[in-house]
Amino acid sequence: MKGAILGAVITLALAGIGLFWWQGRAEIAAGAPPPYSEATAGADGELPSADISGLRGPEPPEADDLTQEQKRFFRYDRNRDLRISRNEMLASRAEAFRKLDVDGNNLLTFEEWAVATANKFSAADRNGDLELTPEEFASTRPKPAKRPACKC
Repeated sequence: MKGAILGAVITLALAGIGLFWWQGRAEIAAGAPPPYSEATAGADGELPSADISGLRGPEPPEADDLTQEQKRFFRYDRNRDLRISRNEMLASRAEAFRKLDVDGNNLLTFEEWAVATANKFSAADRNGDLELTPEEFASTRPKPAKRPACKC
């Protein structure tokens, strides 16, 4: 009994797969180009030209004129108001968790992390308005790594 039911299910599955395969081949044949005939040929008997030299497509997008410092500023300034709030600065510092683990126990409390970021923010906020202008934010830029001199 089980064999008969299993055989019927397998037969139905194979019939369904065959039906989908057959329909797929029929759609490919229906979308194929028409065969060459005198009606598709040009006045001189040649096939139509596929020359695209006179065609014009959409123009490529304009290049971005932002400097590296402006791009860095806008990574923090989420609402694009040209000011980085304290919350915006703190929200983007998730990757710094690993660097701030002083005791090396792979545990970092939010308070430990927030104190370091808040201190960095306070040092950059020269006028004390709890927002960073682009000029103030530029002072938080990391120092470039020293590259060894080429010994050619």
